[in-house]
Amino acid sequence: MKYPIYLFAALLLIACGGNPSEEADIPEVTESQESMTKGPDIVGKEMSYEADSVTMKGYLAYDADLSGPRPGVIVVHEWWGHNEHSRNVADKLAEEGYVAFALDMYGDGKTAAHPQDAMAFSGAVMSNFEGAKERFAAAMEVLQADEHCDKDEIAAVGYCFGGGIVLNMARQGVDLDAVATLHGSIGPIEPATPGSVKGRILVMNGADDPFVSAEAIDSFKSEMEAAGVDYEFVNYEGAIHAFTNPAATAKGEEFELPLAYNADADSLSWLKLGDFLEETFAGK
Repeated sequence: MKYPIYLFAALLLIACGGNPSEEADIPEVTESQESMTKGPDIVGKEMSYEADSVTMKGYLAYDADLSGPRPGVIVVHEWWGHNEHSRNVADKLAEEGYVAFALDMYGDGKTAAHPQDAMAFSGAVMSNFEGAKERFAAAMEVLQADEHCDKDEIAAVGYCFGGGIVLNMARQGVDLDAVATLHGSIGPIEPATPGSVKGRILVMNGADDPFVSAEAIDSFKSEMEAAGVDYEFVNYEGAIHAFTNPAATAKGEEFELPLAYNADADSLSWLKLGDFLEETFAGK
């Protein structure tokens, strides 16, 4: 099957990232009324904050029954934008005992209904490298400022476009204890160098994803090993792009794209992510 050329162009773009300025001010944050989400213990908050001269709309989730600060996890959305997928991930992470912040990379919480819109939104972010860094840094500061979060224990998880974002943030020295990517881009904006990556890296990939070639995987592994990074690369057999998103199959059929939900890969990758985060923070 031939897929639209714009999809290949967009997914071959490498999500950008960098080191948030240590002198950046904590962005002004506006919280909405608290709303209960997946259960009586999980609290979700709509968060508005400023970054790159744009109002961003994120979502913070935590377990209200837990006391004391706990590790925080930034969740970076797919190229579709800040939608239910990334918010659901934040809720699930909160159920596991983390404070999770599903950030907004596009501004105003906007989402894409069509791949061409997604390409435009993601392309605009990646064409402004400094702005993208500022947006990630602002989200990280919002999470660290929350009273439930241990600001010294921070990880990031990204999906598709978001996977490229978090991976490149790690490459360029952002102070993250752990970074996990799921069906994300793996090519570098700038390759990792010895000492540049501060924490552990976990890449979870669909073995049949047409957007991640064997050559790209070999190059990624060589890069990580040359830089001395503590990393793991996991391929899920039979899975293609967007395997964790239950809405992916319908999107793939609607737009004739190689996207599909894979329940087995989704379940296995979630268990793998949980173990990865637990091991990371237990070892600190």
